[in-house]
Amino acid sequence: MASTNPKTMPLIGLGTWLSDNEEELDRALETALELGYRHIDTAWIYKNEKVVGRVVKRWLDSGRITRKELFIVTKLPICGIHPEKVAHFLNLSLQNLGLDYVDLYLIHVPFGLDSSGENDPIPISNGKVVIDSRTKLEAVWASMEAVVRNGKAASIGLSNCDSSQIERIVRVAKVPPACLQVEGHVYFQQKELRATCARHGISVCAYSPLGSPGRGDFYQNFGRTFKPLGLLSDSTVVRIAKKHGKSPAQVCLRFLVQQGIAVIPKSVNAQRLKENLQILDFELDSQDMKDLEGLDKGASGRSLKFDFLPGIEDHPAFPKDMK
Repeated sequence: MASTNPKTMPLIGLGTWLSDNEEELDRALETALELGYRHIDTAWIYKNEKVVGRVVKRWLDSGRITRKELFIVTKLPICGIHPEKVAHFLNLSLQNLGLDYVDLYLIHVPFGLDSSGENDPIPISNGKVVIDSRTKLEAVWASMEAVVRNGKAASIGLSNCDSSQIERIVRVAKVPPACLQVEGHVYFQQKELRATCARHGISVCAYSPLGSPGRGDFYQNFGRTFKPLGLLSDSTVVRIAKKHGKSPAQVCLRFLVQQGIAVIPKSVNAQRLKENLQILDFELDSQDMKDLEGLDKGASGRSLKFDFLPGIEDHPAFPKDMK
């Protein structure tokens, strides 16, 4: 378990980004809950909160699970990064999920778009996204703190922020960030960013812990190409996997979890859902860890730079380490 305040976050969760086939996601969630997953990660911008809510309701209504056993995460979208929009978008998410509260509410990105609302989440003008240069993270955080006080979020956190942005929030926070969710895997280990979080008692959750090999179709929708990182076929990863009788994916996940980093791999395949959960019955030795740490490529290992949003790098709040 990774520590959040006031509840613990299961180290292994189910990511749902790019799970936009409702029937497929419904089956995957059912399978995941049957296998023992209790940490479910979604977001308003994923457009699948209603499916998550529907499956959760079935389980709650049948008595197969209690609300306290679940850890539900959702996020303030890029079109809601404004202090006056936080409560509105959280209410939309809660309505979609059919819940009174979420366990963790994250600011999805530190940069906002100048959107008219939920019907125009990613406004485009002259071939570029319409950035909201007024975005002030500290003011947004104050509104995030308000949703904790009113009981609609048990804890709050950040996502896709750099160290300087974390430090800014920590300086003004009355309710400190419980978690930072960022890309993290053997090729992109984010050691300095994790050290910043450790200094402030902030848990880290890694998205794309397997390098998000299935992201190609998403990029094609934006007229972009995505080159898979290929970390699951890395010779070091494969060698260590054979040594332990595990899959390369299990080794990559274990590498993170063994360091106390939560992971939210996305899968709708029943066998892979099972495998992703079976990483607590073995331990990587010191040489394994050293060899895997040596795979870190630094900034060149990052796979998600938000370059599918044309012009977003011009936003004054765009993280420096993504440029």
